Amino acid sequence: MKLDVNALRYLSKDDFRVLTAVEMGQKNHELVPIELIDSISGLKHGGAFRSIKTLMRHKLLHHDSKYYEGYRLTYMGYDFLAIRALVARGHISGVGRQIGVGKESDIFEVTNDDGEVFALKMHRLGRTSFRAVKSKRDYLGRRQNFSWLYLSRLAALKEYAFMKALYEHGFPVPQAIDNNRHAVLMSLVQARPMVQIREMAHPARVYLSCMELISRLAGKGLIHCDFNEFNLLIGEDEELTLIDFPQMVSITHANAEELFVRDVECIVRFFSKKIGYVPEQDPGLPYVRPSYAEAAAAAKAGGADGEGGLDVELAASGFQRQHQKVLEEYMEAAGSEDGEEEEGSDDEEGSDEEEEDGEAEAGSSGRQGAADGEAGPRLATGEGEAEAEAGVLPEEGDDEALEERLRAVAAKSSSGRGKAGAGDGGGGGAAGASGSGEEESEGEGESGEEEGAEEGAEEGEGRRRERGDRGPRRGGGGGGRRRHKLGETEVQQIVSAQRKKQNQRAALSRAGHNSAKKEKGSKKGGKSGGMDW
Repeated sequence: MKLDVNALRYLSKDDFRVLTAVEMGQKNHELVPIELIDSISGLKHGGAFRSIKTLMRHKLLHHDSKYYEGYRLTYMGYDFLAIRALVARGHISGVGRQIGVGKESDIFEVTNDDGEVFALKMHRLGRTSFRAVKSKRDYLGRRQNFSWLYLSRLAALKEYAFMKALYEHGFPVPQAIDNNRHAVLMSLVQARPMVQIREMAHPARVYLSCMELISRLAGKGLIHCDFNEFNLLIGEDEELTLIDFPQMVSITHANAEELFVRDVECIVRFFSKKIGYVPEQDPGLPYVRPSYAEAAAAAKAGGADGEGGLDVELAASGFQRQHQKVLEEYMEAAGSEDGEEEEGSDDEEGSDEEEEDGEAEAGSSGRQGAADGEAGPRLATGEGEAEAEAGVLPEEGDDEALEERLRAVAAKSSSGRGKAGAGDGGGGGAAGASGSGEEESEGEGESGEEEGAEEGAEEGEGRRRERGDRGPRRGGGGGGRRRHKLGETEVQQIVSAQRKKQNQRAALSRAGHNSAKKEKGSKKGGKSGGMDW
């Protein structure tokens, strides 16, 4: 859709209030109903409906009644909101011709009150030429639901951050001026895309400039991932300018080396086929291709100027928090004499935090057979995290780990540090059945024995889980307090009982799922029968 900014001069404040109301409503609505637009805009006496008619005439809103009556913003409506915000900030005062079209964006010339000319890039994610955004970009993160307008906004924000940081570090990129919604305002470079060039006065110098730019980016911890003749501008003096940054990733990305080599090969192929300059045949070149290993080593050492990597500063794709922690520890150890002590303290703090998280997860599960003091170290080592979150014991493949844990519990309970012993199996089973609450009211004898044995072992350590019972627990039999050490046979019985319990739960779950499917099928059959009748 062509951007026609002439309609801007005919829109009133109420029209922009309605546009803003629709934008706010689209945060949690695919189609914004008219009642919500009235509520957000605050217009009375049918003012919102009159503005909607005006906005639809200019194709700034789209009406849809597929599921219910509602409205949504078009890309032109989103453009008008972004342009109006930039005008209100005093950055631009007029929009000129379109100077560029890409698979993800459109670029326009804009001017300000002083007559200066800038470039305004409008991101257009979702057009038919580029719709595989979720698989090829990381804008969404862990989100599942999205709209194209929201994705365009994220892409613009990411590009603005990268462009501003690269310009401040001396890279040949346009100067980022402002950002609003899906629009990025930048300086206009007097150059043209390198893809339009067929002859160069100094191809070797331009080729080396490209390779040095790739190496400098990698030395700062970044890989462009789209470094080619379409995203390089060349001026009359054959100076390069790099553009298009939303797809940049960190050098710690899993595919960093592959992406680095791909950028290099794109430039080699362009010069060989389009310019007629074959780098491999030029003996005067100091090198043909830059080394990824050297670039990665420079990035690990803190960049070429020792100021650190930009992937850390910008949280580029592929750079995770654990990588940042390891890098900070490495830099502290290399820059200070007592680096080992600092690294040790950081590790202790990290283990304490993980232990607290592990205790919280183990306490919330309520059915896991480990006490809080044991769940923390187990989660800190990275083992059994999924079991703790799901609230179940390890699967059959973890028999050895379970046996070792039970042996450790039995040894601690026999050392006299607990308050009450487990008693015999039957008494412990009774105590476990009485203290399990409503969650485990199934009343199976084997499960009672399992729960009793586990809870008795936990009481031997002086640990209490917050469950149904609040009073003191007592072992069965004679009512006295006895210490009991679990033997190999009892450990095997507990393991087999837990397996049986898991199998029973899985069978119940499958039976419930099958019965639900049958019930749903019977309902469908009943409806169709009624229609036939």
